Amino acid sequence: MLAGKGASTSILYNSLKNDFEIEAIILERPVPAKEFIKKRLKKLGLEKVAGQVLFQFSIAKFLHLMSSKRIKEILKEYGLHDEPIPEEKIIHVNSVNNNKCLSLLKKINPELVIVNGTRIISKEILNCIQAKFINIHAGITPKYRNVHGGYWAIVNNDPENCGVTVHMVDPGIDTGNIIYQQKIPVSSKDNFATYPFLQLAEGIILLKKALPDVFANRIQFQKNDLESKLWYHPTFWQYIYYRIVHNKK
Repeated sequence: MLAGKGASTSILYNSLKNDFEIEAIILERPVPAKEFIKKRLKKLGLEKVAGQVLFQFSIAKFLHLMSSKRIKEILKEYGLHDEPIPEEKIIHVNSVNNNKCLSLLKKINPELVIVNGTRIISKEILNCIQAKFINIHAGITPKYRNVHGGYWAIVNNDPENCGVTVHMVDPGIDTGNIIYQQKIPVSSKDNFATYPFLQLAEGIILLKKALPDVFANRIQFQKNDLESKLWYHPTFWQYIYYRIVHNKK
């Protein structure tokens, strides 16, 4: 596994460890906040980034705290567990794109690399070994690329495309070939904080379905005629507007 730190990585590992041999988890350290914000400012501008930061440190944190019971319900319903990954399985790197990661991948030489929660992976890393790279994306691609695909589908009154995608990884942002896609079962108890757990749960089901085909080299890629669009974190004011005016949680 090539992953970022977080509950989703632990859940994914625990879901796969009994059925598949996981040689190692190369765990990427979080991008430094200063570096992350600097890049985001260049791309989106000060007003939008300030609104996103305000949302993340206020509403998003509140929603996650208030949704802890619902998140536990989802994990129990799907038989998922978030116990910590054994330390002996973890190898830390500062970036999935640095020389240490490249050397580790060449040394381990895995048959398959499962990607979860990392920065965009460079061509050099993707091409350094023969293995296929596969990812669970929290959104229906290509319509909901990047982040919070479930939330934005709800905001757009697009329940048919509120779901998850298992796809091959390429150097683009969620542009790899689609293996499987699935709509998620959203209830009145769900919100911005719980959609990703529903997407991960359904995505793990799809991933377990896809892996035997990947290993046997019998993947049949899917195509759709959806528009392609990148989505970003909502700002504080966007979330307030959609919550109050359109009752989108």
